[in-house]
Amino acid sequence: MNSAVISPANAAPTTIHPAFEWVRNEPIESLKLVVEEYRHKKTGAAHFHLAANNNENVFLVALRTVPMDSTGVAHILEHTALCGSQHYPVRDPFFMMIRRSLNTFMNAFTSSDWTAYPFASQNTKDFNNLLDVYLDAVFFSRLHELDFAQEGHRVEFQKPEDPETDLVFKGVVFNEMKGAMSPPVSILWQTLTKYLFPTTTYHHNSGGDPESIPDLSYEQLKTFYKTHYHPSNAIFMTYGEIPAHEHQTRFDEQALSKFDRLDVNIHVDDEKHYHAPLRIQEYYPLDAAEADGDKTHIVMGWLLGRSTDLKEQLEAHLLDGILLDDSASPLLYALETSSLGSAPSPLCGLESSNREMSFMCGLEGSSPERVDELESLVLSVLEDVATNGLPLERVEAVLHQLEIGQREISGDGYPYGLQLILEALPAATHRGDPASLLNLDPVLASLGEDIKDPEFIKQLVRKRLLDNRHRVTLSLVPDVSLAEVRDQAERDRLQAIKAQMTEEEKQAVIKQALDLVARQSEDDEPDVLPKVTLEDVPVEMHIASGERLQNKVFPLSAYDQGTNGLVYQQLIIDLPKLDTALLDILPYYTHCISQTGSAQRDYLQTQALQSSVTGGMSVSSSLRGSITDAQELTGHIIFSSKALTRHHSAMTGLLKESLLTPRFDEYTRIRELMAQRRARSEQSVTGSGHSLAMLAAASGLCAGSALSHRLRGLQGIHFLKKLDDSFADEAEVKSLAEKFVQLHELVLNAPRQMLLVGEAEYRANYLEDIAANWGGAVSESSIFTGFNASAVNETVRQCWITNTQVNFCAKAFPTVTVEHDDAAALTVLAGFLRNGYLHRVIREQGGAYGGGASHDADTASFRFFSYRDPRLTETLDDFDAAIEWLLSEKHEWRLVEEAILGVVSSIDKPGSPAGEARDAFFSELYGRTPSQRQAFRARVLNVKLNDLQRVGELYLQSGNASEAVITSTANSDLCRDRGMKIINL
Repeated sequence: MNSAVISPANAAPTTIHPAFEWVRNEPIESLKLVVEEYRHKKTGAAHFHLAANNNENVFLVALRTVPMDSTGVAHILEHTALCGSQHYPVRDPFFMMIRRSLNTFMNAFTSSDWTAYPFASQNTKDFNNLLDVYLDAVFFSRLHELDFAQEGHRVEFQKPEDPETDLVFKGVVFNEMKGAMSPPVSILWQTLTKYLFPTTTYHHNSGGDPESIPDLSYEQLKTFYKTHYHPSNAIFMTYGEIPAHEHQTRFDEQALSKFDRLDVNIHVDDEKHYHAPLRIQEYYPLDAAEADGDKTHIVMGWLLGRSTDLKEQLEAHLLDGILLDDSASPLLYALETSSLGSAPSPLCGLESSNREMSFMCGLEGSSPERVDELESLVLSVLEDVATNGLPLERVEAVLHQLEIGQREISGDGYPYGLQLILEALPAATHRGDPASLLNLDPVLASLGEDIKDPEFIKQLVRKRLLDNRHRVTLSLVPDVSLAEVRDQAERDRLQAIKAQMTEEEKQAVIKQALDLVARQSEDDEPDVLPKVTLEDVPVEMHIASGERLQNKVFPLSAYDQGTNGLVYQQLIIDLPKLDTALLDILPYYTHCISQTGSAQRDYLQTQALQSSVTGGMSVSSSLRGSITDAQELTGHIIFSSKALTRHHSAMTGLLKESLLTPRFDEYTRIRELMAQRRARSEQSVTGSGHSLAMLAAASGLCAGSALSHRLRGLQGIHFLKKLDDSFADEAEVKSLAEKFVQLHELVLNAPRQMLLVGEAEYRANYLEDIAANWGGAVSESSIFTGFNASAVNETVRQCWITNTQVNFCAKAFPTVTVEHDDAAALTVLAGFLRNGYLHRVIREQGGAYGGGASHDADTASFRFFSYRDPRLTETLDDFDAAIEWLLSEKHEWRLVEEAILGVVSSIDKPGSPAGEARDAFFSELYGRTPSQRQAFRARVLNVKLNDLQRVGELYLQSGNASEAVITSTANSDLCRDRGMKIINL
């Protein structure tokens, strides 16, 4: 145990590193940690240590980066800094360390006003290895000019050695930002903030605007690095059981002691506020095939107070919650039920990480002439709240949600410690108090008293919004010609550059291209980098354990986990046999059932009740292949909820009502939910394109992959768009609701069981609550037919057309399930190909933001993929070349060991207490017992090089390959020539 955790309030730690001065301790009881603040004496660097009893230690170093243009200098620097340093002069230490590590997280981020380099590991040796590399990368980066050309931008001839061909822009960040700025929502956000912040750094695109990125010079990058990446501008943040002084020893010896204090105060100024609201109309490119109907986004945005003032920030979160928390909130209700657009804007809500917060609301699927009406609608809702207030119980429900957010131990996506660090980082960036931002209890208590005054909410809405003249209304209108105008402008710019080139300059471009290829093809000496080995891997993985109980109504599995005062329930129901019509609407049944009414309440009353006693309620479906046959599927419907311990009984009753008494007669509500679902699905394509392309490529390989593509993949989105279009006829909405009723009757007759996760001392109370609420409830029918699916086995060649500037490519091969002897080798092979070949040819040489391979034993498929890729057929060919490389080249054992480490690191990655229990329960539900999982992990650790080559030759045969890509209309003929079916999404 870290002694600091049990120190008296604000007492100095027993050991303080002499290079640092201790500032204070701030115990946070609700998070079970102590925030320790230190200052490096020589440079002034800040160190905030979150001391906690957790062996998943986290490190982050952040630099205040405040660019004043949209060249992406901070973003390109983030990439380039990780391409070699003083003590680790290899070309790619970041990705090489990912392979030589047992990290549970490793990345780098560029935000609007900071750049951060975080990682996490449960292994102390590994943690210190990564710390050494990160400190050197950040403070002693080489910033090689060729790395700038690779990661940032460069010009090359289309045929790199032929100056007679056209010039093109290349670069990883250049292509990444083309992909990032493809979705209309990204353009919407960037355009709105451009006007909300007319003079400060937020006016600019910190990631880089593809039109501005080529303006950045190598010299400007180095100049930016010298000031922004100095320790005097650095914030160190750590979390976990390693004491602060041990971290500080490495900070000082390896970096900080080598610098003197720099007289620099990089900061963000307060924005100049408007004296009158501003109204703007701008445009975004849209493919002509998608231009039918209303596609305008209309959003209103306000600039609020400073994020560093905790009281102001919590008041802003309260404001956000009372107006937009759920459908029973007045502003969200008005937007959801309005005929002015198809759905609330995805930008609705509070942005609290910038120096000054902003609040936004609006609609998508609208038209430009509706802007007056939208403004009137929003302002009338705000005026009503400012005049009449809201019921106290609604405001208390919002504080209740904030309390749950404060207490819940997360960690199923990012490590829990990293999430806490990222919550505190904005305050540290703007020289506020990170500890107070984590310790919400005192301010929540204060707000709990404030809201008892009926005038408090009224004044909050009037002051922050109605009387706030720094307001921007943006209409973002589609333009089917804009993409071609933009692309032509890029071609014109490149032609102008080429026209002004001398022969010497042309030869310099050719030389740079050749030098870069040579550099990318070099075999770095990896032993210069530290590493862990297979000997450092724990013998067994940690799997949460539970107990199977027999409830009076249904079986129950109880997992005792340290959930910090929260309790989690899931009702798991066997998926019944469904005909084609009911199977197609399964995702929409699960989406709608938890967001409509129940027990004679309408959806507004039900959502208000859910907010007051739960931390959310949702319904989902799960389908998974057996461990021996991917064509053999098992499925379930899952009702999920969580609550504070004091609300467990009420939550249990609500969960029961959601199952037994749902309302499918709220046709208008169902129509709204489907429109919202469509909007979010369409927006997901360019953000998750690689996953969707892999689902499509694998869709012919087995029943499970076919259903994944059909229900949550591109085919599902295609179906949803047609279904939503059909609702122009109101009878079609009623028809859908009737299918929901049919499906639900089958669900009610299915076997069910419960998962309960909470703290051991409350288990008896929880079981009493469950028995009291469910006593007398009708159980399933004795006649039940479970879900089954027809076997699928066909080759797929699909090209999905959508509005994108970049491509997503995938290729899939049929393989084996997890119990087969070859499954472990195939899983390791994915990392081996990514590390040894694909990363270099697809990302470094090809310019894609990412690429790799994975083996999915659930669907018995091996998939190659690329992400935000400027190439298409070349990448598909590179997938084949990777197989040839595997089979024809000689390989080092090191590459095999690194791939094994990557798989084991993924298997052993910890989750939240509740997440680990869910993972253990559902794994066992689908046949992945603890013994089976431990055995598979042991097989992974025993994989050899000849295993990889054997399974590669056996399964990755070109005749078995299926392909799918997501691309733009411009590539239709290219895909057609490759034998692909063209499908307009």
